[in-house]
Amino acid sequence: MGLNLLYSNDRKGHYPDSWYAATATATAPFPALKGDIRADVCIVGGGYTGLSAALHLAEAGMEVVLLEAHRVGFGASGRNGGQLGSGQRMDQEGLESLMGETESRKLWQLGEEAKDLVKSLIARHDIDCHLKPGVAWTGSSHAEVKHLHDYGHHLQERYGYDQLEILDQSACHAMCPSPDYKGGFLDHGAAHLHPLNYALGLARAADAAGAKIYEQSEALEISEGAKVKLRTAAGSVTADHLILACNGYLGGLNRQVAARVMPINNFVVATEPLGDRATEVLTRDVAVADSKFVVNYFRLSHDKRLLFGGGESYGYRFPTDIEATVRKPMLQIFPHLRDVRVDYAWGGTLGITMKRMPYLARLAPNVLSASGYSGHGVGTATHAGQLMAQAIKGQAEGFDTMARVPAPAFPGGSRLRSPLLVLAMTWFAMRDRLGL
Repeated sequence: MGLNLLYSNDRKGHYPDSWYAATATATAPFPALKGDIRADVCIVGGGYTGLSAALHLAEAGMEVVLLEAHRVGFGASGRNGGQLGSGQRMDQEGLESLMGETESRKLWQLGEEAKDLVKSLIARHDIDCHLKPGVAWTGSSHAEVKHLHDYGHHLQERYGYDQLEILDQSACHAMCPSPDYKGGFLDHGAAHLHPLNYALGLARAADAAGAKIYEQSEALEISEGAKVKLRTAAGSVTADHLILACNGYLGGLNRQVAARVMPINNFVVATEPLGDRATEVLTRDVAVADSKFVVNYFRLSHDKRLLFGGGESYGYRFPTDIEATVRKPMLQIFPHLRDVRVDYAWGGTLGITMKRMPYLARLAPNVLSASGYSGHGVGTATHAGQLMAQAIKGQAEGFDTMARVPAPAFPGGSRLRSPLLVLAMTWFAMRDRLGL
């Protein structure tokens, strides 16, 4: 049962002991599935992808059933850094090389639509998730800063993106007084939010629209065909269409997706409230992500805690001391916070792909899947749910554009891919430390 990561690090039906869970707007549990039911669409996974798909399909008048093994927002959707970024996970220069000018422009536009969708859903459904504008990208070397500045000018000149504030070293230090950072840019069109409250708000909206949500209802077996049948421990769903929205928790439900989307673990801490010392972290209420290969990301919570994410692991188990895992990069960025207490430390599992672009695929005529957001999921996953809903309704242009992004399988299959990734990550982490 633990092989699909659903139970390797968490108790069934319980959110992790995170600051997000401690401050979430509680939602009453949804029932577990009992008995045999049918639906127009069955969705597996109650994160941003599945909840967005359920909401958009239910609003279109379709009978929707969503199965979640634990609780809605249990996985990466309720544990992440809360950053709503611009564009795609791969930058536009990379996409231009990979896909060409026309497709890269379509992908940029889809990324902008993803941000707008999240902001509009929060407004339309009155989701209280502390949405605030601004995400900065910072560099730790002059070469990294030059690349960020060049890329910022590229977005301004080639894409007409006017939301960037270019930061030299003094402006960057005035915003974020870390001795590690030497400049970057601040993206005013990006944003940050309370990720679990956002997921719970989507769940309430989907429920109100008529979607039937079942928690603690793990999909154990899928039978494909003209009708798709899913079996759980206490029931089954027969549906015309199936959406797989499992991301890092897919397990063995589909080999094609599992070969291309690898689960990895990432970790976050929340310090004690910093009070007046919050200005030692940030002087503006923005989020920050740096340009290291294993990205550090952080922001201040609404009660002035430092929420800091850093460190990754591969395999099924989280490290025994998550706080120590995250403190190491945190103190590299903020050595002056050595005396600050950590009140919460938690881990989560996300899905990554070889190209760090999401994997959207039509696995069968009536089976769609979206996952592998590679740390860019707040907007992209929400949007992927909408794109799959549109595709089921016969409007597949956006889905097909995302599905055209190359998605090579990880080398060596599921047995070798994790050791190979560890080797690659170790090499890049060493380069970060050496400043290469």
